[in-house]
Amino acid sequence: MKRLHVHVSVDDLAASIRFYSALFGSEPTVAKPDYAKWMMDDPRVNFAISARGGKVGVDHLGIQVETPEELKEVYGRLQRAERPVLEENTTTCCYAESEKAWTSDPQGLLWESFLTTGESTVFGDDTRLAGFRTSGGKAAPSPCCGSKPAPVVEAACCSGAARHDAEA
Repeated sequence: MKRLHVHVSVDDLAASIRFYSALFGSEPTVAKPDYAKWMMDDPRVNFAISARGGKVGVDHLGIQVETPEELKEVYGRLQRAERPVLEENTTTCCYAESEKAWTSDPQGLLWESFLTTGESTVFGDDTRLAGFRTSGGKAAPSPCCGSKPAPVVEAACCSGAARHDAEA
């Protein structure tokens, strides 16, 4: 079963945690010094906030899946949307290990599709996403790979793009 993901950048994490805890009627399921997340079933959403120096407001939206088969299905949908796709594969982000890909809608709003595979003790470093984000969702040079462009998915799931571990 899929879950909508919303990530908001905030400037005051403590005040935001108090607000969203009251709004959702529960404390965060994950709370770190720079990040908090609520995994809710009603509505079915993964709502996250972070205070990491980004522009305040909606940072990105996403679709979280529970199985590799669901991820393959969503990757297929990304291909049919005819927008550039950055496939990160295995990565560390938001204190979690994930398989993920990114795209943007025609207005440039980022969408993340991911399967969480485990927890992490570090937030992670989306260096490849930074180039994709600043290029408006177009394949951009990857800081970890010199002048080679970031991979763009050519086929649904498992396109053979090189694995990338964001902690490397």
